[in-house]
Amino acid sequence: MLGASTSYAQQNTYEAENGTVSNGGQISNCSSCSGGKLVGYLGGNTNGTVTIPVQVTTAGKYVLKIFYAGGDPRTIAVSINNANTRLIACEASGGWETVSAAALTVQLNAGVNSVRLDNNSGWAPNIDKITVTPVRSWSIAFGGANRILCDTASGLIDVYYNDDRIIGDAYAIGYNSGVAYSSLQYTRRTVDSNAILDSLGAGRKYIIKHTGNGLPTLQQIFYVYPHLPYFLTEIVLAGTALKSNKMVPLIASFVNLPGSVNVYNLFVPFDNDTFISYNAKSMSTAQANTSAEVGVVYDNVTRKGLFTGSVEHGIWKTGVRSSGQGSQLSEWTIWGGYSEEQVTRDKKPHGTISANSIRSPKVMIGYVSDWRQGLEAFANVTRQTTPRYLPNWTGGTPFGWNSWGEMKTNLTLARANAVVDFFATQLPVFRSDSTAFIDLDSYWDNLSSGGITGDFSQLTQFANYCKSKGLQPGIYWAPFVDWGKFDRQLEGSSFNYQDTWLKQNGQYHDLDGCRAMDPTHPGTRQRLAYLIGKFKACGFKMIKIDFLGHAAIEADAFYDPTVTTGMQAYRKGMEYLVDQLGGQMLVYAAISPSMATMPYVHMRRIACDAESNIGASAYTLNSTNYGWWQSLMYNYIDADHLVFRNETEGTNRARLASGIVTGTLIMGDDYSVPNASLVDKSQRLLQRTELLDIAKRGNGKAFRPVDGNTGTQPGELYVRRVGDDYYLAVFNFTQAAKQYNISLDRIGWPGSYVARELFRDSLYTAKGSLQVTIPGSDAGIFRFELPAHREDSANTARMIAPLEKGEVGGTILYPNPAKDRIMIRNSTRINSIRCVDMKGNIMKEVRHINDMQYQLDISAYQPAMYFLLIDDSTGKHKTYKFIKQ
Repeated sequence: MLGASTSYAQQNTYEAENGTVSNGGQISNCSSCSGGKLVGYLGGNTNGTVTIPVQVTTAGKYVLKIFYAGGDPRTIAVSINNANTRLIACEASGGWETVSAAALTVQLNAGVNSVRLDNNSGWAPNIDKITVTPVRSWSIAFGGANRILCDTASGLIDVYYNDDRIIGDAYAIGYNSGVAYSSLQYTRRTVDSNAILDSLGAGRKYIIKHTGNGLPTLQQIFYVYPHLPYFLTEIVLAGTALKSNKMVPLIASFVNLPGSVNVYNLFVPFDNDTFISYNAKSMSTAQANTSAEVGVVYDNVTRKGLFTGSVEHGIWKTGVRSSGQGSQLSEWTIWGGYSEEQVTRDKKPHGTISANSIRSPKVMIGYVSDWRQGLEAFANVTRQTTPRYLPNWTGGTPFGWNSWGEMKTNLTLARANAVVDFFATQLPVFRSDSTAFIDLDSYWDNLSSGGITGDFSQLTQFANYCKSKGLQPGIYWAPFVDWGKFDRQLEGSSFNYQDTWLKQNGQYHDLDGCRAMDPTHPGTRQRLAYLIGKFKACGFKMIKIDFLGHAAIEADAFYDPTVTTGMQAYRKGMEYLVDQLGGQMLVYAAISPSMATMPYVHMRRIACDAESNIGASAYTLNSTNYGWWQSLMYNYIDADHLVFRNETEGTNRARLASGIVTGTLIMGDDYSVPNASLVDKSQRLLQRTELLDIAKRGNGKAFRPVDGNTGTQPGELYVRRVGDDYYLAVFNFTQAAKQYNISLDRIGWPGSYVARELFRDSLYTAKGSLQVTIPGSDAGIFRFELPAHREDSANTARMIAPLEKGEVGGTILYPNPAKDRIMIRNSTRINSIRCVDMKGNIMKEVRHINDMQYQLDISAYQPAMYFLLIDDSTGKHKTYKFIKQ
């Protein structure tokens, strides 16, 4: 036991009805209020006001606690001695005469002070009373000089990073049967702590226990670590037969980003449905924002930022609500129980948890020097905190093709096999881990006479044909939706479809043209096991699963009586699906919740239903620009099928680059139809080994954005390190050519270098900045390489230019140009070489050389430029060009 205190010692109490009420404010009776009355009609069109005199004997900092009543979330404006106004967010208390509390720290003068409460921008809640208590705090240290200060008298929390107050006037709220129990309402607090050792390392767990007569016990729990610049927190409400659909681990009326002037507040979607976008909102004007699962506010110039997010997603949907302007926010709230039709797709409130002890989601909070590092840390902690249900993928970065890109409803066995032939014979270099996936999307049932219960022999033929060509067969399904929406018997079950349909507010939940099915219903599960069993029998090695968000909706009821929230149902359904798959397939999620899907799939689309034009690349890259960090949670994220169609070469380059930047390469053109132009550009673009190697050697991890100031649009610059190589991707989404002057300091690689643009094989000299021109609707990927003698921590890079002169990087090619033979000498033993033409065709491949030199015969080659790929005994991969005369 660290200490205990009674919260109302030295406390002065002032009834609101004893203040001066003006401008339309009204005094009303209130049986639950301390003086039997309250002041209402504050704010509004006339800005109803109550001014309360407060007297203290000593000047200094005090906690001003406001006891209010409100049936919905509102804001109260507070002014002390007619000075600057502070806005205080007041969560719904449970009714207009049900009292809860909010608070803030204020500076009071010795003697009489005036406290004015109103709201000139909306309605304020009803006010019961205010109390004033001297500040008395104790400290929880974390991450070096950082600390959490807890005021033992009032229960207010402040968070300091070094000497900067980043979060202030924070507290927690637990709800029971719709009534708010604020940590500020309680009269007694005790603090306990113990050492912990978990997935984040050695730390301490602090429990602040709030108790009061007639109140359920509220625990605020903090997890802190001396080596980590962030902390985790949760709350637990304990009592008898509690019911809650909302738990608020932290609500603060003060957030400060010191020295920030170019501030943005990021909206993060719950899923990737309905073409939803991330939105970086400029705080140059007043903004309100509610983000799903994680929120971040940051300065785009200095990159300093504050992030908060839930690291657990098995019970609650979490929201992060904020408001303010510039570098200071007047609200920062994170709560479990988020429900909003345009974001979570729910048409009713969050489901209710019933128990004697109810726990909020565990949330992570940190203030960092680079908001990008903060979100990456959040992704890593989420992955460490939430164990994977599906084992990690151990194969290579997925490369492949999906039929929904262009073929769509025209899928047949002959056309599917023609695509297999194309990849086998025309794109032999487009491989990862020596294979590629050929995935049949919706309308695969064109190959199954009789639908789900029909003859799957054509699907088996397709799967076997893929494997015979060294490729892997893939299939598609949406396991928790009904497209028919009429009653009939479920396949593989004695139940009917209607038995499984979920309802919200008495109505079936229809979205995207399909109807949600109960993932806990035995009929849903029997159908799922039946079809997955048939897919496995066919020999499929990949499955794309879609419309998963329908399994996460808040419903009137679920078949399983222990399931009462959408996330509980989602967990049950996804675990059952993974069990049925039995580890046989690469699992690839399309439309799905962004966070909650992580334990159950290997790969997830960052955005859905993009096609071929530059707008498609912009749409997907908006999600990559602000959601790239999810590639640290999943094995891979994906930019949707990449379609070339009849677009310009530049647009094709941008589309391919969007896939490389996001992580995986899933193509979508219809290669079953003769198209010489499509074949030519596909061979040239999809067999450039230096581009493919970025995804393969980089394990499919996404590039990091350079900027975060583009609203619902994508950024233009992305960076990534792969081994000793550094890559910069530049996109021009406009129609006209654009000149870029890219600061190397800004992208993190100060110095002077030579860079090579990989699409065009062009060399650039960069001294402090890289100056390039990118044509309209086009992209470039530039490679920088870290010299062996430079330290990794220097964060610098230099491109080794293509070998046209003598020796570079320990390798010699001569002569170059050449007519008959080229001699290759390396400073270490050469394992293998490949010679590739400009279309990606392999001219010669030699393995197991095990020597430091090799002579290549090129006498039969046509005069042209060729690429030589060298793998040496140290594991390095080098690419050089030579000219055959």
